[in-house]
Amino acid sequence: MTVDLRAAAGRPIHWAVGATLLVATALIPGAESAAAEQTSEVGLRYSCALPSGPEEVAVLVSAVLPTSVRTGEEIRPEHVSLDVELESSALTRFTGLEAATLSAAARLTVRAAVGDRTADASWQDLNAPATALPQEGGLTLTATGDVPTVSFGTAGPATLTPAALQLSLSSFRDGGEPTSPPGLDVRCEPLPGEARALATITVTGDPEPTAPVPAPSPDPAPTGSDPTAPPRPHPPADGLPPTAREKIDALTEERRAALADDDPGSCPVEIPPELVMTTAETYAAGYANAVKLDGAAALGPAFMKVVLNKRYINDSCASTVDVTSEVDFDHQGRRQLPPTKATFLSFGFMPTTATMTLEQVGPPAAIHTHTVTNTPAYPEETTVTAQLSLRLSDVEVNGVPLDVGPDCRTERPFEQVLRGYGQSYPPAGYLVAYGGSLTGYARIPPFEGCGVDEDLDPVFTAAVSSVGGKADNYTKMTQAPLCVATNPEGPDCPPRAPDPER
Repeated sequence: MTVDLRAAAGRPIHWAVGATLLVATALIPGAESAAAEQTSEVGLRYSCALPSGPEEVAVLVSAVLPTSVRTGEEIRPEHVSLDVELESSALTRFTGLEAATLSAAARLTVRAAVGDRTADASWQDLNAPATALPQEGGLTLTATGDVPTVSFGTAGPATLTPAALQLSLSSFRDGGEPTSPPGLDVRCEPLPGEARALATITVTGDPEPTAPVPAPSPDPAPTGSDPTAPPRPHPPADGLPPTAREKIDALTEERRAALADDDPGSCPVEIPPELVMTTAETYAAGYANAVKLDGAAALGPAFMKVVLNKRYINDSCASTVDVTSEVDFDHQGRRQLPPTKATFLSFGFMPTTATMTLEQVGPPAAIHTHTVTNTPAYPEETTVTAQLSLRLSDVEVNGVPLDVGPDCRTERPFEQVLRGYGQSYPPAGYLVAYGGSLTGYARIPPFEGCGVDEDLDPVFTAAVSSVGGKADNYTKMTQAPLCVATNPEGPDCPPRAPDPER
């Protein structure tokens, strides 16, 4: 999406269209990359809030950036580095803990501006390796890493200016064990008069016109669960909320048909994609039915890393907005949901207990949202599609351990599709930004690799896998509101696990 920064002049940019949270939307990747490059750097003085009091810190920001681009053209900062010079007085806390080394994770807010229009981007995942603390004098930590792409929707001289800085400092003793306490989070602000640009980039050409949409109310629709409810989630009779999908499809087709009758050539055949990227975190929790076992397994709470708006198409002719985002599960550094233990009655009479782990495979899960904008409520449908593999371990049958081996799993990944329906005005149902419930079915493939002394694949296939090609295992997941990287002090940060609905 091309952000109309005129509407944002003099106030923070923090608004949403349907399920799409557009926060600090200078991040608008396009399809091309710039040819001419410049190595840009700027030295700034920051005031950092340390336990001993405010400390002045010198910071050098550098990156390789293009000298000019066209509107909507991708800018990918390369060789980004952040040199943070800590004076000896800033190291007193760590020397007092008998620390031998100090490392850092840095998050730098970078203000993108063209004319009087500004938006903040978050350069995070900048990491400085462990560096030996000197016996005397100061220390320089150099943080490097990849940062989000950026593009501009308006022509003119554009600037990228470093702003607030957050440091997560970690200290370790000789031998690598962490000190106690092990680290320190430090917030830094540029000193007065230190707002200097890292680079100026010439933006040429005219953007596609895109009208900004007002934000919905910041109060999400409440979610929760009744602890006295039965443990199995119950799917609606038709699998969807009544008329929700039909209404969305009808509105879309009605608009397209009307335009085709009026002027078949008035709408472009292809809508150019415009992307708005920012990162976010959240949790989801829920239940998955195992049809053959006549029971349900708890899922989560699962921590999720989200990249919002990898692809954004605003079709003003059809009055629709289509957005694709991505999400990865993260449990102790692995792309999976937390293992969950469940007990079922196998074949209707045999109590079986097993630890089940859903592992994410392949690319990140895709979040696609389709919003209809020619009705005041802005109804929308969100589809989340993930590739998963189911692994079984710690199996007991009738209280007796069953050695299934280390790699008892589905013979191939399976697709889990979840859908949610909501509206923006007033906010209700499921919205990516505010969370809610998603439901869907999955087809569990046959198992392989089960059993050490005997082949147990047929047993688990018969007990768990779906019949034929039918997706018959119903799942209901409840997502918490997003904690967005560009608003770390927001009411939904840090992210919290939701109460799963049944």
